[in-house]
Amino acid sequence: MSAQNSAGIQTLLDAEREAQKIVQKAREYRTKRVKDARSEAQKEIEEYRKQKEEEFKKFEKEHSSGNKKAEEDANKETEAKIKEIEEIGKKSSSKVVEQLLAAVTNVKAEPIKPQ
Repeated sequence: MSAQNSAGIQTLLDAEREAQKIVQKAREYRTKRVKDARSEAQKEIEEYRKQKEEEFKKFEKEHSSGNKKAEEDANKETEAKIKEIEEIGKKSSSKVVEQLLAAVTNVKAEPIKPQ
């Protein structure tokens, strides 16, 4: 009976070793799949990020051209107003100088009234 028990124990030990190998392979496979899944997820994230950056650049390009045009229009309008002011200043500067000189040279002395 001891030979039979010994053979049965040996069979159980062999079965346990085989089960441990299967469990170890399953763990290794699971670990590999987790790494692969992370890698795939990272690739998807990068692709998504690139796609969104391209969409943003396209959006920015389309909408910034309108801002540039508005800025150019504002600059043209400002330049026109500056020229207009300069022309008015040139036309009336001699008149203003004459009025200032007249005010300074034609002084009328008046006594101060007590309050």
